[in-house]
Amino acid sequence: MQRGKISFGKIQLNINKAPAQPKSNETAEEGDAKESPEASGSGGGGFKKMDKQQMIRQIEDVAEDLESQHLKEVMGISGFGRKAAQVFDINEQIEKARITRPGLDKKREDSKQEEEEAEEEGDVIGPLPPAAATDTDKSTKEASKEEDSDDDSSDEDSDDEQSLVKRIPYTHEVQMQHGSRAVLALAGDPSGARLVSGSIDYDMCFWDFAGMDSGMRSFRQLQPCENHPIRSLQYSVTGDMILVISGNAQAKVLDRDGFEKLECCKGDQYISDMSRTKGHVAQLTSGCWHPFNREQFLTAALDGTLRIWQGLKAKEQVQVIKTRAQGGLRTNAASCNFNRDATLIAAGCVDGSIQTWDTRKMYVNTTHCVRDAHQKGSEITSIVFSYKGQELATRSNDETMKLWDLRQFKKPLHTWTNLFSRYDTTDCCFSPDDRMLVTGESLPKGQTEANLYFYSTRTYEEVQRIPVANSHVVKTLWHPKLNQLFVSCGNGTIKCYYDETRSIRGAKLCVVKTHRKRQPMEMVGVSQIITPHALPLFRQEKSRTSRKRMEKARLDPVKSKRPDLPITSGQGGRVASSGGTLSSYVIRNLGLSKRVDDDQDPREAILKYAKDAAENPYWIAPAYKQTQPKAIFSEKLPADEPATKKPKTEADK
Repeated sequence: MQRGKISFGKIQLNINKAPAQPKSNETAEEGDAKESPEASGSGGGGFKKMDKQQMIRQIEDVAEDLESQHLKEVMGISGFGRKAAQVFDINEQIEKARITRPGLDKKREDSKQEEEEAEEEGDVIGPLPPAAATDTDKSTKEASKEEDSDDDSSDEDSDDEQSLVKRIPYTHEVQMQHGSRAVLALAGDPSGARLVSGSIDYDMCFWDFAGMDSGMRSFRQLQPCENHPIRSLQYSVTGDMILVISGNAQAKVLDRDGFEKLECCKGDQYISDMSRTKGHVAQLTSGCWHPFNREQFLTAALDGTLRIWQGLKAKEQVQVIKTRAQGGLRTNAASCNFNRDATLIAAGCVDGSIQTWDTRKMYVNTTHCVRDAHQKGSEITSIVFSYKGQELATRSNDETMKLWDLRQFKKPLHTWTNLFSRYDTTDCCFSPDDRMLVTGESLPKGQTEANLYFYSTRTYEEVQRIPVANSHVVKTLWHPKLNQLFVSCGNGTIKCYYDETRSIRGAKLCVVKTHRKRQPMEMVGVSQIITPHALPLFRQEKSRTSRKRMEKARLDPVKSKRPDLPITSGQGGRVASSGGTLSSYVIRNLGLSKRVDDDQDPREAILKYAKDAAENPYWIAPAYKQTQPKAIFSEKLPADEPATKKPKTEADK
């Protein structure tokens, strides 16, 4: 059987030859259904071999095809459904489109030219996608190969540096006051609406850009970990939770408003195998969230382990990773981080080594391990992956910052020196387009201001240096969505740098708002108006019934002639009103009223009333006036006359 040419939607048969008789009824029906109406109508002996049912079906198919063709002509479409598919040539369709739309190629060329100009000007704010990043890398490599002279390359480098300087948002500056101590932790919301900061004085402040005014005051301040300094803070990928790493062994997870949602378990410090404990047993050093899993986070501590925690309900870790030194002994991790796609976990250890593990494999052996990455004994305070995921930056207390390539991880791409650091939380960060690396320095001795350094990740040269404050620079945060720089200092201040044209929202919302004082409420005193008839003297009594009058008179003690009420306190009836007993009553009423001082002569005190008693006798003299003999008193002898001797009696002898 000779087969026809097969197209996308239907089978075209050769109409010159009559169709072969199918072996079965099913195959015959399939062949009839696939035949075109022209082939079925033009065949001379086709209808003789068909029965009535097949003829009816074929006629119905022809009617449907004619109806669909009419609909296509009315609606102006080429075809629809499975039967309407036709054979077409791609080149022919492109030529037709060019003829019908002659300005299409020109528009495409203009759009490409605009995109190239935008890339040259550097209007891109956020991080580039991996495909675009690779394309830009390829284009830059090809451009560098095509350069012939050294003068042209030097001119392009200078232009590149100028464009990088323009990308730095530092035309305006805003200052926020956290406290008086060093701010060790700083984190921004992924949406750019809020900022949190943690200090060495145990305080954690929440900053809301939409609710702040030009005064730049935090709306909430709390101490989540009591008397432990806040070492690290980070928002989750959804922005609804905050991971708090403090000086104790238990990490905490707070919600967006600062309420505690989870506190990690503390391990048993008497177990030597750290993989057998439920949690950390020493001080935490660092921590971070999973890049796209909102319930998983990573912590590092001074017990020589990294622990992965999963979920808010389960308080135990999922995985324990041990960091090892050169001889297999335990070493502590000072910093840890995930890469952008969560396939690698990197840790910077105290012995100066950088160790990474693949999350898709067992955590027994390291994927990369560089032993002499930094000076031994100095903490690697920060380890950060680039947005592309191919580069890694480390910051250490040995006054260096290094840039590494994960594809060639034996030696660093470049090392920047003379970056003094006093704090073990000093960090570095990439710019949103991965073209610059930013870090701060502690205030060196003999210098008045600490600087913020910007280095190019391609030429490794210093692009810009910004003096920040007369204190140490601890944390740097370049928010990719806001395109704003947040820098925390050792004197408790947080500085925000932004560009008026390139930055969006964030601190720009607060600067334009002025602080309005609350207007005091004006209380108008209502003067009381007294009418003459409102006074009791002029008030006319309402007519009341006799029962009402009797009840009112009964309550009046004068009208009802109420007797004195009994005394409920004390004893002895009414005497108890002035005291509990009769003696107390006498002392209160009589004795105290005529008190005699102890230092006075009693004789003089009695004779003081002699004249009054003689002139106005009241108590004793009137009773004994008739029968009282005359009182004889002894007379005083002169001082020179001796007293008469008393005669001796027989008793004296």
